[in-house]
Amino acid sequence: MAKDTEKLIRQLSLISFLMAHGRPVSALEIKQEVEGYSSMNEDAFARRFYADRAELESLGIVLQVQKPAEGFFEAELYALPPENYYLPPIEFSDAELAALRTALVLLDGEFAYAEPLRLALQQVSWGRPSPLKEADSTPVEVKFAPPGGAREVSQRLAKIETAISRRKTIEFSYYSLQRDEVSDRKVDPYHLVFRDGQFYLIGHSHEREEVRVFRLSRIKGKVSYATKAEHDFLPPENFDRRDYASRAPWQMGEIEGNAKVFIRERIAWYVERDYGKYGTLRKPGKGDGVRAKGLIFETEYASPRQLLSWVLSWRDNATLLEPKELASEAEKRRKLLHQRHHGAFDVADVVNRPLGESNGRGRSNGRSESVIRPERFARLVTLAGLLIGAARLQERLEVEHVLTELKISMDELREDIEVLNVVNFGGGTYVLYAEIVGDEIEVDPDTYGDNFARPARLLPLEAKALVAAIDLFGDHLPQSGLGTAREKIVKALGHDPSEEGLEVAPGRDDSDVVRTVNDAIEARRVLELDYYKESEDEFSKREVEPYQLVSGPEGWYLGAYDLARDDTRHFRLDRMKEAKATKREFEPRPGIPEQLAEQEWLVHGEVGSAGVARVWVAPDRARWLREERRVVEELADDAVVVELPYGSADWLVREILKGVGDLVVLEPDEAREAVAKALK
Repeated sequence: MAKDTEKLIRQLSLISFLMAHGRPVSALEIKQEVEGYSSMNEDAFARRFYADRAELESLGIVLQVQKPAEGFFEAELYALPPENYYLPPIEFSDAELAALRTALVLLDGEFAYAEPLRLALQQVSWGRPSPLKEADSTPVEVKFAPPGGAREVSQRLAKIETAISRRKTIEFSYYSLQRDEVSDRKVDPYHLVFRDGQFYLIGHSHEREEVRVFRLSRIKGKVSYATKAEHDFLPPENFDRRDYASRAPWQMGEIEGNAKVFIRERIAWYVERDYGKYGTLRKPGKGDGVRAKGLIFETEYASPRQLLSWVLSWRDNATLLEPKELASEAEKRRKLLHQRHHGAFDVADVVNRPLGESNGRGRSNGRSESVIRPERFARLVTLAGLLIGAARLQERLEVEHVLTELKISMDELREDIEVLNVVNFGGGTYVLYAEIVGDEIEVDPDTYGDNFARPARLLPLEAKALVAAIDLFGDHLPQSGLGTAREKIVKALGHDPSEEGLEVAPGRDDSDVVRTVNDAIEARRVLELDYYKESEDEFSKREVEPYQLVSGPEGWYLGAYDLARDDTRHFRLDRMKEAKATKREFEPRPGIPEQLAEQEWLVHGEVGSAGVARVWVAPDRARWLREERRVVEELADDAVVVELPYGSADWLVREILKGVGDLVVLEPDEAREAVAKALK
């Protein structure tokens, strides 16, 4: 039998033994009675029992230890009070369960925590109709771009989650884009943040002796523990975990200074609503040297380049005022862009055309592979509950039902049943006996105990998956139960999981707009939008028939039929200055939902049927663009040429401006001229 399987049987038997006795027991009793310990010598038992206790504690199951005033290890007594194992009952309303069910169906296979989320929903809805049955149709879609190396990222997530929970120092090899090198890192992991479709680890770097941010997709190879100790570190008291999820892109890392940016009146509302939390806004004063109407935005920054990119993307609607050296750099970058887009622009000789290489962004229409395999302990406990529950109610338990509920294969189900059949609670008394007979699972009603007939406490990974799923959707689901469901879950757990592990960075749209849009979709009413088209720097009034909300890597969109343009369109929610439902109802047009679903640019950030620009990337930025775009030419001076699909010249101009001088359009000529015109 595999060592991991032996350990699972041992740990489940230990839990069952302690709970069946209901009194403190000695280590000697445990060694004699619990499956897996009896054949060990004293030293082996001491090591295994200590390790099993530590692992159960990391899973949220803490044994109660009664220590005598004086004595040896054998004199300690151990117990597992029900409150240390069972999850307090959570009374969900039908609306809350429906919202949780919708969240799972939408995230299944799309989010790295989909499987722990599935198991968590089994636990919190124990005794209620399963929330995992097919959800009602919902006008919401989730389209996450599967990151390169999705399976490896998922494995690292599981390891890092456990390391955060157990306060274990980890080691890994990391590729630094800034230095273009792979080096070994030793890190005390504090926190995980999910933002803009990527996972980031926040931790103390031993090499740098300070807190650093690591993107998981840039970790190479396996993540391993640095020591065999139970705990390696204590997080510093002054470390604010939630601080990192609420930072702007230019604030990720060690803060370097403060910047002052003038924002013109036409976009001041936008910056105040979506970026105001990253700094402060005020009216210009005499010392600011600004005469135009607008606001002064003061913000801290860790990355000067990211700040410059954000400012330049607003064209003449934003001007960097301070610090002076950064303002000078912004002007220098503008002039460089202007120079490189006027007249001829010579590039170095081509040394390679890696047309067959992939940039890691798949284009499969199927589900992504970014799924964490759940810890098997949680799955076994959940399966035991399903089997015992069916036996108690004398219900037929269909194999297909269990496979669907737990989303496992037939081989995995057989293995799990074999493990549960040898879990005991002392004296050769087994928890259950089950076997697959035809299309059903039969459970011996004279064998099972009560220990797994109630839901266990959520494992840290399950709790974080549940809360992360709720935070990911926020108020974007038409059901209104996610917020209250979150409050009940946190109360039952006794803590907020987002404060000690994965945290989802908040979105940037207006909750009032979201409510109006959802109501209009449900009532089938025409919406009037006051919409800011960022790429063209213009406002427009739109009348649309709303069909669905879609979450993409860059934010939430409304999929709608634009009445003026007589075609489908997607509108970013965070660019809606105002949304107003009219009294005019509409009948859904045939085929519109299917047309909206075919918009692959929501996943990849590219318009497949649009034009394609060839863009030169400076040597210093080539490494970054390799992660995001398809490289078509490698040049002798280490610059590269990438392909950049675009739907409109205005969108392309904004992307080039974000490159702060290091991106140059080579062709087509009309795209190059559009950039030159915008810079002029």
